[in-house]
Amino acid sequence: MPNELQQQVNQLSARLEALTAEVYNNNFTSSQDFNKFTRFNTRLKVPIFAVAPTVAEIGELYANSTNGRLFVCTAANVWTLVGLQS
Repeated sequence: MPNELQQQVNQLSARLEALTAEVYNNNFTSSQDFNKFTRFNTRLKVPIFAVAPTVAEIGELYANSTNGRLFVCTAANVWTLVGLQS
């Protein structure tokens, strides 16, 4: 019985290591990060609305046409002011 439990623990450990490696490789490769973020040399077109959209996904941006402020979606359907704008 103890040998069987140890085999199960070893299998689970191997699966966890494989899953961790897969997640790391898909999200944190250095060349991928540098290419995505440090060489951003294009214009970003931000949609302009008078009222915040009611449906949004995390990471979306919009500019308010009445006061010129920039907002980012920080949670599903939640808009947050970017920076310290007056």
